[in-house]
Amino acid sequence: MRKNSIKNTRVNGEVQRELSNIIRGEIKDPRINPLTSVVAVEVAPDLKSCKAFVSVLGDEQSQKDTLAGLRSAEGFIRTKLAKAINLRNTPEIRFVLDQSIEYGVNMSKLIDDVTKQSKPLQQDETETRQEETEIRPEKTETRQEE
Repeated sequence: MRKNSIKNTRVNGEVQRELSNIIRGEIKDPRINPLTSVVAVEVAPDLKSCKAFVSVLGDEQSQKDTLAGLRSAEGFIRTKLAKAINLRNTPEIRFVLDQSIEYGVNMSKLIDDVTKQSKPLQQDETETRQEETEIRPEKTETRQEE
């Protein structure tokens, strides 16, 4: 099975769905933040290993605790995954913290700050343009009179 084949894409989607269900509903570890989501899953073509990209909404300590809780529950998660999905081999799961959602939120905040700062500047520019247009007709009238 190739890395980007249709079958591999389907397996990735199914593993992602089942992992999110297992993390959300079946793990009772208090270290795992309830706002944990599985962003993406990459299953190797031989179905032996799997990288699960996990996003945690919270501070840095909460993210570390959640990752530690998931790593300690890897065996349980793999067992539940094997029961839920009928694959030849159940992949060995490695959890990787995904910062893309947090990065996107920070970038949108920065964009909002810049637009808030630029609005007063745009208002000042439109006021100066209006003043310039008020001054210009007088100049053109004096030139036409000469």
